[in-house]
Amino acid sequence: MTSQFSWVLLGLVIRRASYGYELARRFERDYGAVLPLSGDSHIYSSLNQLEDRDLIEEAPVKGAVSSRAGRQPKTVYRATERGRQEYRAWLLTQVDESRRSWLLFVQLLASLAPEPDVALEILERYRLTLLRQAARGRDEPSEPVDEASRLARHLAEEEQRLAPGRMLDWVDFAQREFEALAQKRS
Repeated sequence: MTSQFSWVLLGLVIRRASYGYELARRFERDYGAVLPLSGDSHIYSSLNQLEDRDLIEEAPVKGAVSSRAGRQPKTVYRATERGRQEYRAWLLTQVDESRRSWLLFVQLLASLAPEPDVALEILERYRLTLLRQAARGRDEPSEPVDEASRLARHLAEEEQRLAPGRMLDWVDFAQREFEALAQKRS
């Protein structure tokens, strides 16, 4: 399964068995800023894909009664053991992928060695992005959230607090390297 969206959705189901509409709201609340939801239909097509792969299943709901006459009760989905195992394995690959993505950026930036001024412009834009991220205040949740959502927010806030300093140090280093190249060329 290659869809990052489906993996994220599986993670939400692992957190708590839910029905489609609730998953869409949780997705928007927890991931909307980094992985926008194109519409609720995307949730349902991904749920079908996850179910077809035996990563989730319908959860039996005791006394499920429709809130409106003539309508079927809402389908609640829960993760299967296979879904939990595959999710853990996928999540471990994301650690390597994150590092590879960063190294790719560094290699692509280095390819601008013949044009150090362009690299310096990119690095300056990167610096400004880091500074904007560091200055951005905490967004308070508009609705109560579960323990996993609070933990994710807390971990992300700490990363946002620590990362800009480290990355700004790297930007300074990279700028010095490209400035040296620019001086050599002139």
